[in-house]
Amino acid sequence: MPHLALLIACAILVAGCSSNPPAPANEFDVLVFSKTAGFRHGSIEAGTEALRTLGSEHNFTVQSTEDASLFTDAGLEPFEVVVFLNTTQDVLDDDQQGAFERFIQAGHGFVGIHAAADTEYDWAWYGGLVGAYFESHPATQEGTVVVTDREHPATAPLPERWTRTDEWYNFREQPAPSVRVLARLDTSSYDGGTMGGRHPIAWAHEYDGGRAFYTGGGHTDESFAEPLFLEHLLGGIRYAAGL
Repeated sequence: MPHLALLIACAILVAGCSSNPPAPANEFDVLVFSKTAGFRHGSIEAGTEALRTLGSEHNFTVQSTEDASLFTDAGLEPFEVVVFLNTTQDVLDDDQQGAFERFIQAGHGFVGIHAAADTEYDWAWYGGLVGAYFESHPATQEGTVVVTDREHPATAPLPERWTRTDEWYNFREQPAPSVRVLARLDTSSYDGGTMGGRHPIAWAHEYDGGRAFYTGGGHTDESFAEPLFLEHLLGGIRYAAGL
């Protein structure tokens, strides 16, 4: 009998070792906010679904909302990153703006996608966070992105010259000198650029205690099915989360 008990114990131990390990806990939590008070991009739904898939594949949770009432200290407390996905115009009231400012000041992260730069023009703090405001755009067309920073996680996976189709924004101003420009547009590769040879299209920076990443891509549904664009977003989200 002692030998039988020993054999059973060994069998249990071996079975336990050969079973699949438990899934790792999620690293962080992301809120995707897509409220619009102006133009509404048809790609919001595709973008939301793509971000959910990125989260499930890369170990972070994604909750989406267009309800600005979630922007309170308690409502934002579960999250490490807030993504503004093609938001437009005035989407938060004064109290909600204050809660979001405190969220960033607590060391959390912001990701702005495309029309996040067409949002909250009268909120100077947000203008500093997003980095630059939208001014205009030509027709959607193919253009070439020139990656100028190969060290940042949002651009490290990209080729040095990245040709793709999108709605290429012109901005009212260059980002501040403290902002780390990650990629620029080759304005000779498409029609309608207005910012010359220093036309930024993606950047990142530390801001008021937190971190911010912005990309001008993301106008079309097809953007959110492009593997390289998704790698670009993933790197930006992980940067904003402090990883």
